Amino acid sequence: MTQTYLNGEHIYYAFLAGTDEIEKSRDFLNKINVFPVFDSDTGNNLAHTFNYIVDAVDPSKYIGNTLYALADASLNGARGNSGIIMAQFINGLAREVGGEKRISGKDFAEKVSRAVPYAYSAVSNPVEGTLLTVLKDWAEALKKAGGETGDFLKMFYYSLEKARLSLQDTPKKLKVLKDALVVDAGAQGFVFFLEGVARLIENPNIENLLKRKSSAVKIDETLETVGGDINFRYCSEALIRGKNLDHEEIRTKLESLGDSLILAGTDEKVKIHMHTNKPEKFFSGLMEFGKIIEQKVDDMENQFQVVNNRKYDIALVTDSIADIPQEIIDKYQVHVVPLNLEIEGSTFLDKMSIKPDQVYAMLDQLNEYPTSSQPPLKTVEKLLDFLCRYYQSLILISVSGELSGTLNVFKNAAKPFQDRGKRISVINSRLNSGAQGLLVQKAAQLIDQGWEHSKIVKTLEETISKTKIFVSVATFKYMVRGGRVSPMKGLLAKILNLKPIVSLDNQGKGISFAKAFTRSSNTKKILSIVKKLERENGVNNYCIVHAGAEDKALLYKRIFSQALGKEPDYVEEISPIVALSAGIGAVAISLITGDNKP
Repeated sequence: MTQTYLNGEHIYYAFLAGTDEIEKSRDFLNKINVFPVFDSDTGNNLAHTFNYIVDAVDPSKYIGNTLYALADASLNGARGNSGIIMAQFINGLAREVGGEKRISGKDFAEKVSRAVPYAYSAVSNPVEGTLLTVLKDWAEALKKAGGETGDFLKMFYYSLEKARLSLQDTPKKLKVLKDALVVDAGAQGFVFFLEGVARLIENPNIENLLKRKSSAVKIDETLETVGGDINFRYCSEALIRGKNLDHEEIRTKLESLGDSLILAGTDEKVKIHMHTNKPEKFFSGLMEFGKIIEQKVDDMENQFQVVNNRKYDIALVTDSIADIPQEIIDKYQVHVVPLNLEIEGSTFLDKMSIKPDQVYAMLDQLNEYPTSSQPPLKTVEKLLDFLCRYYQSLILISVSGELSGTLNVFKNAAKPFQDRGKRISVINSRLNSGAQGLLVQKAAQLIDQGWEHSKIVKTLEETISKTKIFVSVATFKYMVRGGRVSPMKGLLAKILNLKPIVSLDNQGKGISFAKAFTRSSNTKKILSIVKKLERENGVNNYCIVHAGAEDKALLYKRIFSQALGKEPDYVEEISPIVALSAGIGAVAISLITGDNKP
């Protein structure tokens, strides 16, 4: 049998077959992943990338149309270094093929060869001995064979063998591979893809391939870091859309923020990957070029600690509305799920890809007031799947169900694992901000002391009703813009110079607790309330949180330290999402009363 031309359906079925082979091999790819960091997710990233592509595309008989569809889907679905490099290669190939209906094997080999530089251009510092090398060697072999025969099948088998040989040579070119006694994981994934195509050629069972398409995006994405030094903590990815996007300009803007910088895409849509310690600067830099339509931030240090230095048998999970210092999160290995914050078409991850001061700086210049939403169900499921493989049980503490849909997301994400027998408790804190943070801190301390799961949950449920928050709001302006207070009430409050004290009722719903006409009298009222709680029940723990009002927070620290005879557990900036309601300048005290301090 000979094959002298390729059309769109041929290309699509090849992608289906290659994807199927990567999916079967992804656990192996994860295990051998040591470059650029010992980050065992290359199999997951390649599987996600290619599964997304084949699931999103319906093939055309025109090879040009199919490749353009595959290229566009690759940008949306690309994950990790290898996934984004492949996305750039596919985009390059689509550009080179153009609008062709079908193409000869020789011409296809020429287009593939021309597409390789696109892949190299995606990487800021290309390293040989990786996917790039094997991709290049395969393309050169395909082109060489194309000059000798018009039969695509002969060309393909010759180039596949050269790709295998190139793969075996990767440890000779990259010391980290040689030391680990492995080949490059991304390169191995590409060879698996080619071997999947070879199996399709040998046994063209298209019907079976099409059956697996319906479940293509339902793969289990794991999160793991298995060893090695992590110089840049956060694996950050973004998909931006704009006009005349200049890849080199974007690269220049970002390259000082970390390493592993990879860009793939067109002048209208670009996928960017980077390892950085400042994800908020990574994303704010991208806002200058276009709208951020998708983003991801993985805490590789946290993942590494879970896999290699897990402290407890119980995992503690909360959401980003819990205002608690990073040092406490790290100390107790707490896992934080960020809520989404949308700012004029760009979506950010609360506290991860945008920080409070960045929101405050732009707030008064925005035409549309920012909005927030609960984390995607898939994001939480992905985290729980990872944690369930390392912990005996999980405790999830959510922001008040009256304030956010996050509680339901937590419950829905946990249910499949609970149905399979995993012990997961989901707690509605009926709190937010610093009050929720104190509850999370208490849970962490109980876990650290070795308390049993059910006893911890029971104690936390009892503690919720003893936990209070009192927020001194500086202005109604932001409540009006956010729709929580009507413009008429806001105007009246401004005329009367009202300074409200906001709290939460026993169900976790926001309430106006009291009002004053000056910030000082407002503070006196809160001080009076706290002193009364201290007299009646005692204050075990307390913290001070603020929205861009560090001076007021330090004043609160001094006042309440004197009144309670002890300093707060911490002083912390609040979540930007909470600040959108409380407003810039707000300061709050949260406390736990009673005699059950751990």
